Amino acid sequence: MRITSSRRSAVRGHAQSRLLWGFAAAALATVSQGLTFTPVPNPNFDFSKLGQVGIAGDFSGISFYEFEEQSKAAKSNGSQQLMSRLPNNAFIGLHGVDASIEAMCVFQGNVILGGNFTSIGDEESTSVASFNPTTSEIKPLSGLSGQVSSLLCDDDAGMVYVGGSFHVADSLNAITWLASSKWASLPFAGFNGPVTSITKAPNGHIIFGGSFTGLGNTSTPSTRDAQTVNLNAARFSTYQGSETPGFSDPKNVICNSDGSGPGKTWLIEDNVPGNLAASFDYDFRPTKLRLRNTHQDGRGTRTWSFTAQPNNGIMNFTYIDPATGRNLSCTNACPLSENASVEFQDFHFVNQIAMNAFRIDISAWYGQGGGLDGVELYQDDIYTFAVNDFNEPPCAKSHAPSESTLTGDWDVTPARTSNSDYLSAVLSKPITSDAATVIFYPDVREAGQYSIKLYTPGCQQDGTCERRGQVNVFGAFNSTGGNIPLNRGNSIFQTNVFDKYDQIYSGLIDVPTGSFRPSITLSPVAGQSLSSDDMVMVAQGIGVDKMKTTGGLKGLFEYDPSKATVDTSDFNSLAFNKFGSTFNDGSAVRSLISTKSRTYIGGNFTSRSAKNIAALDSKGEPVQLDGGLNDEIIAIYSSDDQVFVGGAFDNTQNGDTAGLSHVAVYSEKDNRWTPLGAGVNGVVLSIVPLTLNLTGKTTEEIIALTGDFTQILPFGNNNAIETSGFAVWVKSKSNWLQNLDMPIPLLDGRLTTSLLNAPNGTELYAGSISSQSLRAYGVAAPDGVLRNFPIIIESAPSSSDGPAKTLSRRASTLNSTTSSSGVLAGLFDANNGRNITVLAGHFTANATKGSTLHNLAIINRKDSDSVTGLGTELPSESTFLALAIQGDTVFAGGRVNGTIKDSPVNGLISYDVESGSLNTQPPVLAGNDVVVSSIAVRPPPSSDVYVGGSFDTAGSLPCPGVCMLNTENNQWFRPGSELSGTVHTMLWSSSSTLFAGGQLKLNDADVFLASYDVSGNTWVEFDGASNLPGPVDALTPANEKRDKIWVAGKQSDGGVYLMKYDGTWKSASITLQPDTIVTSLQMFSLTENHGKSDLVDDNQALLLTGSIDIPGFGTVSGAIYNGTTLQPYLLTSSMNTTRGSGSISKIFVEEDKFFTPKPKKGLALGFIVLIALAVSLGLMLLIVVAGLALDRYRKKRDGYMPAPTSMIDRGSGMQRVPPHELLDSLARGSPGAPHV
Repeated sequence: MRITSSRRSAVRGHAQSRLLWGFAAAALATVSQGLTFTPVPNPNFDFSKLGQVGIAGDFSGISFYEFEEQSKAAKSNGSQQLMSRLPNNAFIGLHGVDASIEAMCVFQGNVILGGNFTSIGDEESTSVASFNPTTSEIKPLSGLSGQVSSLLCDDDAGMVYVGGSFHVADSLNAITWLASSKWASLPFAGFNGPVTSITKAPNGHIIFGGSFTGLGNTSTPSTRDAQTVNLNAARFSTYQGSETPGFSDPKNVICNSDGSGPGKTWLIEDNVPGNLAASFDYDFRPTKLRLRNTHQDGRGTRTWSFTAQPNNGIMNFTYIDPATGRNLSCTNACPLSENASVEFQDFHFVNQIAMNAFRIDISAWYGQGGGLDGVELYQDDIYTFAVNDFNEPPCAKSHAPSESTLTGDWDVTPARTSNSDYLSAVLSKPITSDAATVIFYPDVREAGQYSIKLYTPGCQQDGTCERRGQVNVFGAFNSTGGNIPLNRGNSIFQTNVFDKYDQIYSGLIDVPTGSFRPSITLSPVAGQSLSSDDMVMVAQGIGVDKMKTTGGLKGLFEYDPSKATVDTSDFNSLAFNKFGSTFNDGSAVRSLISTKSRTYIGGNFTSRSAKNIAALDSKGEPVQLDGGLNDEIIAIYSSDDQVFVGGAFDNTQNGDTAGLSHVAVYSEKDNRWTPLGAGVNGVVLSIVPLTLNLTGKTTEEIIALTGDFTQILPFGNNNAIETSGFAVWVKSKSNWLQNLDMPIPLLDGRLTTSLLNAPNGTELYAGSISSQSLRAYGVAAPDGVLRNFPIIIESAPSSSDGPAKTLSRRASTLNSTTSSSGVLAGLFDANNGRNITVLAGHFTANATKGSTLHNLAIINRKDSDSVTGLGTELPSESTFLALAIQGDTVFAGGRVNGTIKDSPVNGLISYDVESGSLNTQPPVLAGNDVVVSSIAVRPPPSSDVYVGGSFDTAGSLPCPGVCMLNTENNQWFRPGSELSGTVHTMLWSSSSTLFAGGQLKLNDADVFLASYDVSGNTWVEFDGASNLPGPVDALTPANEKRDKIWVAGKQSDGGVYLMKYDGTWKSASITLQPDTIVTSLQMFSLTENHGKSDLVDDNQALLLTGSIDIPGFGTVSGAIYNGTTLQPYLLTSSMNTTRGSGSISKIFVEEDKFFTPKPKKGLALGFIVLIALAVSLGLMLLIVVAGLALDRYRKKRDGYMPAPTSMIDRGSGMQRVPPHELLDSLARGSPGAPHV
């Protein structure tokens, strides 16, 4: 791409910009009839006199702000969005999701969404919901709890097949949603393991794939009432309890089986009713109550009742009468025996309900009053809490009672709206997997098939939604298998707004033996991306459910919807069931997809005829797939006659096709596997189609891969590409999007599913995508449309242990190299016929001859865009913050320290662009922490260069804050003697006046803006600058005369200010969030005027760059201020993938001609009319005069003489003309026209 400096091109670029904004508005009608995107007004910047224009910053992608919906950016804590696309290729969020959407399908004009979320947008919706693409309304499909992994919408049948890891009604992991808006169980009771995929085969049968071994759902353990509810964690109170010492404490009844006596018995007052109440910080569902009656001094309880809280209901029980052996029931007057030989009595709850408190009311008694020796509660549910005090008590009759152990710093968080208190740990970035862990040990008393649920409290109740992240879960379920990844190897989102559970395991669990105990370990995902400064990890508990199952399945099941029942005794009568029966034990199907004639099955399985991938035709016959693939298949997508697959494989079974690293494509026509490039270096988890317009003409389908990989592998002439688990394959180019040598959009993040044929022509996507209309690293050109510079730039590695932070204000860049990255400064050089672009900052780039450049790059536009610059001459940790050119010499300043040609450099270097080499360097700057942040070349005829920053001396000269370099003799001079401190920015107001802003001292007094007079060699505080609220970080002229200026900086309270000086100081009428960082200000002339304001002329606007946090919108990298409002202009994505937004350091131009004079006002209409009338009268007079002159000339040429005026002359004439001659002339007639 060539950036021309001609005015004609600049004007053309501006015209293109207007056309683009108009095209965007027109495109709305074609994008979607249902979704409406609102274009924003064109900014109307006039680039026509600026020549080449560049945008420098820390970004990997950049977009103009063209649509209001572009404010809906993706979250960076892993949670996802329901998204669509704008005409400029950017993804926009329609609704935020607190976890992930795994599946979508169209059902009767709406889109059904399934996943592991608890809310979509502002709507509480657990795992499944309906989206209206016309109104964007979300409607929850209530009643399901768990995770939905697969959906199959069947409009003809009027139902949606739903599969996953969930429980609803009497079904487990599979159910249908009907057009009548209700759940309906399938003829079978679901599956005893998760369902991961559902498809409709060519014969109309429904095929389920997953990790199940049979049809079935949960059952109660064969050992009933096995888990003991821990009463030690309860808060007890009594009503009319005894005050007798040793018998007044209600806690005497806990874990007491030693009879009556002081410290063992609780009594009520004599001859009155009373009660005992207990409240808990967790919920439980008791199935049995065991009471031990007291016999202290002939006392005892005769009748009682049990009230559950919070529903305040008196519970019904069944029990065996110890006197008669009969099975009886009771409610509000349940009896207790006074027989001392009856140690206890068990009462079974008729209804099992959740409670967090209870009360036992004693209504009748034996002897002088009632009392109890013991109260015990039991449940069937196998729960293990993270708060260990809630787990089984020491008196539990189990050799391995439930418990939990912790590592890290955990605090107990109140339940609030959740069903139990839970643990929270605050983890600092970068997140490590061992920062905090919880190990759950459930009380499993019999071996068998179980499912395990992990409970996660919602983040809304404790206000941690922006700080939540993701966790991994591992489990050990037998003495030989070790700790294995659970949840199919996927991490679990803890970003859920409301409480949820995830079914993390389904399979065999052994009972404890010797040193082995079943366990589940919870730990944070290492290195995860977070938008907050830390992560809040939570742990609540797990539940273990016993499964009942038919058996006979191995992850694959075929269902004939035309039959009302399922014959479990004859599974093999159907082709898929028969084929699945040949799989090895432990097999799992991960993905299913059907074409017109085949159904493809992918997963982790082995049979006699296939391994990991197979296909059955429309007749149910297996199809040979060129030998299959050599490891697990996780994702499948079909397009035309191509089948794309992703997973853990790296070749075919035969090992005869190179390049099939984790992704491959199968051709049905050729029966052949072919690679996508050379693949990627890690497991592919999802394959998602999307559309993209690369040519500006038509859109095409491309393929997006998401997974656990960090590199796109090299192939052909294409180098390896670093990535963070996301890659895009362009089918029409047979190459990765990242390899294409053309302007392409930035796409990065994760996609889980898409729907390209949603109603009203809408395209829907699910995931978390950072997208911009142009992929550009550190620098771009706003040439009508955004374009790349002819250089390949990469982010430089951080020199700190922690992750790099976003571009900070100038004051911060003086203190930390790692706080700045990307391209931080740029300039164009057209001196002496050159056409050179210089870029500086903290980055790496590729030189034309193949070497690696660090932090300073030079593009020679007249030498085929050749790229040169600094390689190893300076340490790669250097950071350049400022550039300037004087003659043939480029001065680059920043945090630079090293040696050039045996001379030390510190803060500043010089480079000869004509010879392409480093100069003899200026005498070294010195100080405690040297940084040059601003370089200002004095206007001609001077050649002096002024350098500002943080330093104390230049060479041997004391010269704090600002120093002047005489380029003719390479010698430093101190300008004035009054100024010291740290300079952030400088600006020449005229050839004799320099402004400097920063944290300055003037004669030991703090100032934020100072003015230097060259002729007097003195510094003074800028007029009225004592009213500025903080150091000046950015400075720009407000008019062509440069006697008015704009400044921006940080206030002492951390806020951001923007002010204008035009004789007095005035504050801008806008509010910026404290996180705002303004790196530069620049006035621009406009091609169309805006509304009038007191601060900004109507033909101008002020551009703020940096990281601008606009209230109600979010963070932008460039914003336009027109004197009244602040409008986004440029949006970026960061070069650092752990962050969301990038930043812009400055706009740099070839010609500093930002101000276009206003046209002078014309005359009033009346004056114009009078002038026109006078002009017309003058013209008429000229015409008359010209006619008279012409007539005189003609007569004179024809010999006309003036007629005589005296009688003497008249008489004399008569004597000279004879009469016959006069008559003769009349006879000849008039002469012809005169000839010249």
